[in-house]
Amino acid sequence: GDVDVIIIYQLSRMARNRYDDAVVMADLRKRGVTLVSATEAIDDTPVGQLMHGILATFNEYQSRQSGADIAYKMGQKARSGGTLGRAKLGYLNYIDHSDGRVIRTIIVDPERAPMVKLAFELYATGDYSLDELADELYDRGLRTRATNRHPAKKVSINKLSQMLRDRYYLGYVDYKGEEIRGRHEVLIDDEELFDQVQEILESRLTAKERRRIHHHYLKGSVYCGYCRRAGRTQRLAIQRTVNRHGYEYLYFFCRNKRDGICPGPHVHVYQVEEAIERHYANIRFRPEFIADVGAHIDTVINEQEAAARLLHKQISGQLKELDTKEENLIDLAADGTVPQTKVKAKLRDIATERRRLTERLDTASADLTDSARLIQAALKFLEAPEELYRRCNEQQRRLLNQAIFQGLYIEDDQVSDHDLHEPFGQLHALQREHVPEPRSAPVAQSRRAD
Repeated sequence: GDVDVIIIYQLSRMARNRYDDAVVMADLRKRGVTLVSATEAIDDTPVGQLMHGILATFNEYQSRQSGADIAYKMGQKARSGGTLGRAKLGYLNYIDHSDGRVIRTIIVDPERAPMVKLAFELYATGDYSLDELADELYDRGLRTRATNRHPAKKVSINKLSQMLRDRYYLGYVDYKGEEIRGRHEVLIDDEELFDQVQEILESRLTAKERRRIHHHYLKGSVYCGYCRRAGRTQRLAIQRTVNRHGYEYLYFFCRNKRDGICPGPHVHVYQVEEAIERHYANIRFRPEFIADVGAHIDTVINEQEAAARLLHKQISGQLKELDTKEENLIDLAADGTVPQTKVKAKLRDIATERRRLTERLDTASADLTDSARLIQAALKFLEAPEELYRRCNEQQRRLLNQAIFQGLYIEDDQVSDHDLHEPFGQLHALQREHVPEPRSAPVAQSRRAD
């Protein structure tokens, strides 16, 4: 039958980022389905939609924070010489369960490790091309590791080239450009052999001049405004020119201009930079709007905190009851009144229930001050964004642009339009409809004529 309402426990259980949330909500609205959260104040009212956008943003923030924590732990492992991810050819991932701990490590693959060393030795002779070496190793029995999706097969030319250049086989781990002595066993213990292989690889490279790539903090964020008006989407590219005096100039241009379908001119990079600085004033929020939204947010947060405190009290009471039951069972076991097997089964049930309630308690006790601080900081920023943007360095500007704008559209030396990420788009739509709430004012006392 038709579905009118979908009930979820929390938005974070449905989507971990704003994009997924927006796609799901667009599909639900298209089908006329209402989404209801059991623990969050979201509905179809303007304030409810605002809270939905804010919560989606905060859920993405928490997801990214968890990702940052995982990245930190992975970084610590790499800096201590550990190997991240899937083992390279010649090694195997191994889980050590000794001493009651689970340790994920790398061991030598007894089947493929000798073949890896042979690959370096054969290529160092200079008698083999990469194609010939791949065929030779295949004939001698070297295959890739089989997976659930792919059977073992011949090592590809690209894989072989990467392997011959990889200093991991010398005993090093590369982490974000930093070379660290690894904890894994070395397969190529002769650095002279490794260097000889590198010389042959370099000498056989076809001499091709690489096209220079120009980096700029606005690259990827700016689009052609002329193409937008024509119903096309085209990012602006960067072109470098050098005048007869040797001075270098960078310009943004639309690639469609080369095909004769876009009239947009080349625009100097600094003109686009200044246009975007000015444009930040257009996303400024009015102080009275910020005050009203902030007041609504405070109300909702207070209600959520009150609900969390009530749940905390209820769960704490249930935990105390479990403690009492556990003590009574222990007393019964000591008296021999109840069979030991029955007592142990009951204690296991209590332990399981305690874990479940403790997890609920941790969730219910989650501190909401972080979300409040995040929302208030966003509102404060949007009160005068252009001032902050001017004070930012290039990397910070890049991050701000990517966080706020889906795209900035350039025509000549002006920003002609923009697309906002959520919840900024919702906030701006709400501001356009916003009617300032009446503020209490002192009541004038009328004078009665004598």
